[in-house]
Amino acid sequence: MQLTVRYFAGARAAAGRAEETVAAGRSLDALLDELTERHGERLAVVLKAASFLVDGMACHDRQAPLPAGATVDVLPPFAGG
Repeated sequence: MQLTVRYFAGARAAAGRAEETVAAGRSLDALLDELTERHGERLAVVLKAASFLVDGMACHDRQAPLPAGATVDVLPPFAGG
């Protein structure tokens, strides 16, 4: 099974794409490790400051397995107010 990762703003620029699919069945922290390996240090810096939504809900337990078919949104800090 798969899940979808969607990148916004600076995360999109750092990843070089708007979205991608990855294998499900891992925690958010494990997913972030894989994304860092896949896209490099520029994305790693963004991920350290980003917030994450899983199917539209804030993700507070970064060790919980992500459900198959889920959408993970990567939201870097936004400027403005």
